This record gives sequence, C-alpha cells and structure tokens, in this order.
Amino acid sequence: MPFGRRRNRIDRSLRERGVPPEPQHKVRETHETSGPYDEADAPDDGVSRIDLGAIRLPALPGMDLRVELSPQQKVIGATLRAGNSQLQVSAFAAPRAAGIWDDVRAELATSASGQGGSLRETEGPFGAELSGTILAPPPPQPGATTPPQPVRRAARFLGVDGPRWFLRGLITGPAAENAEAARPLEAAFRGIVVARGTEPMPVREQLPLRLPPQAAAQLARQQAAGQPAPGQQPAGQRAPGQRPAGPTPDA
Repeated sequence: MPFGRRRNRIDRSLRERGVPPEPQHKVRETHETSGPYDEADAPDDGVSRIDLGAIRLPALPGMDLRVELSPQQKVIGATLRAGNSQLQVSAFAAPRAAGIWDDVRAELATSASGQGGSLRETEGPFGAELSGTILAPPPPQPGATTPPQPVRRAARFLGVDGPRWFLRGLITGPAAENAEAARPLEAAFRGIVVARGTEPMPVREQLPLRLPPQAAAQLARQQAAGQPAPGQQPAGQRAPGQRPAGPTPDA
C-alpha cells in the first residue's frame, strides 16, 4: 500500500480523535549566542555599529577601522586596529545545512605550512581556532622601489559558522600571543553582526561590503577632483580615543 495514503488515513484518524495536526509552516530554529550575531538575532545592546554592508562592526573606544579597496574602488576587506594589534574580518557565503570552518581551518594550516609558517589548532573563546605564525609582507616603506620581503609574524585565525554565512577573523600583532592584549579585539569580533541577505550565492564567495556613507562621499569627492584614491581608506567613523592606523597586511 502506498505510504502516502497510509499517512493520510493516520492524519484523518488523529483529527477524528481531536488530536491537532502537526503545523505545516516551518519554524525558524534559533540558538542562543553571545556573538557574533546573525542580522535576525542582532542584540539591542546600545552599541553603535559601522555598517559595511554584509558586516556591521562595533565602534569601540580605542580602535580605528580601515577598509581595503580594490583597483575598482570596491571594498574587499576591513581591519580594526587596537594599539599595535589588528583584527581583519571577512564574511563568506556558506551552505544551508553545514558550516565550513572545519574545512577552512585545515586548508589554512596547510597553506601556512607550505609558505614557511606554522599554525596549530587550539581552543579559544569562539571554539576551535588556529594560532602560530604566518608569513606576511610588512607595511611598504616610502620611496621603496622593490616589494618588501615577507616576514614571520604571530597570528590567530578565528572562525564562526552562522546561518548560511561564515565569519573569519585574523588577529596579528601582540594580541596574537598575549591574552590581555587580545581581549579588546575579541570583544569587537564578538560584537559583529552579519547581514547575509537572502539571495543565492556560491559557497565561500565573499559577502559584499561597502563604504559607510561618510567615507563613500569623501571618496566620490576625491574622484570628482581627479585625485587618485588610495588602496586603503579610513572608514570615516571612529569611537572616542581612536587613532589613525597604517596599512595592513593581506591575509
């Protein structure tokens, strides 16, 4: 006997006995989180956040935000700086059914090893993470005519799988080795809100970022005046006590 008909008879029998049918609408599963947050679960915590499109970064005291621009003047990266430490953040599309941090972690460790670095898996405030050393180019020096040689630096990779998104953070500088120095950047990472959107995207494609309105207006004025736009721009919004930050390494 077809299973569909058997199921229909069971449902009809339950209704006759006064048992309510199962709900036909899907209920969104929610899990308590202390951050980072999905847009649907963004906290009403009174924290001002800088809207970069898919990522909304908390504006915390003592930190400076810089964004990296492509040659086409599109935002391709965002970095928070606290003292001599930095936190680079990126968000990517992920599958609906499972996260990608486990695979990404293995790939990052293999890549770092192949380039002369060394990353090991440890347990951190956001779960499994990677810590160790990576090779990265130092900030360019004024007047230099040749690219600087990569240098080994301490690093921590953080990762959080969300609903159809993956958020990655890279901490470099003293905060990569010192727990006390890391706390402000960890707090910033925890306060991030990710706005994935509903449109379909290939898995691992970077979620689109944009300049905050004030910085976008400044860039438009520079272009209108014929001034060359630098590859990195301050975001135009700072929390009290923030200081300008220099160029940041690619990761």
